[in-house]
Amino acid sequence: MSRTATYHTTVAWTGEHWGHLKMGNGPEMDFSAPPDAHGHAGVLTPEDAFVAAANTCVMMMFIWAAERFKLDLQSYECYTEGKKLIELDRTEIFTDLVFRPKIVVKANGTDPERVRKQVNRALESAQKYSLVANSVKSKIMIEPTIEVMP
Repeated sequence: MSRTATYHTTVAWTGEHWGHLKMGNGPEMDFSAPPDAHGHAGVLTPEDAFVAAANTCVMMMFIWAAERFKLDLQSYECYTEGKKLIELDRTEIFTDLVFRPKIVVKANGTDPERVRKQVNRALESAQKYSLVANSVKSKIMIEPTIEVMP
C-alpha cells in the first residue's frame, strides 16, 4: 500500500530581488536570483537549491546503499553541476545534472575489484532510489572517482 509524506517551505518577498525562506525542518535563510538574473551574489539561489537538492538526496541514498552493501566507506564528496539551457524566448530548463563523486572505501581483505563493483552498485541504487533525481526532467549522469584502499 502506498503512503504519502508532505514537506513544506514558506517564502516571503523582502524587497528588491530578495526573499526569505523558512523550511519545514527548521532552517531559515535569505535567497535571491543569481547575479546573471539581476540577483545577488553570495546567497542561496533557486538554481543552487535545485542542484543542492539533487546532490544531497543522491548522497543520502548512497550512504543508505553503502550501509546495506556493508562497504567500509571512508569518505564521500560530490561536486555536482547543473547545466541550464536558456532559450531565445528566455524560458529556462536544467538539461543535465552531472555528479562527480569522489569515494574512498577500504577493501579489508576483499578483492578490490569486487569492492569497486559494489561501490558502483551502490551508486546505481542511489540514483534509482533518489526522490529528487527521480523527480526531475534533467538527464542524470554520474561520473565517479573510486579509490579502494587495502
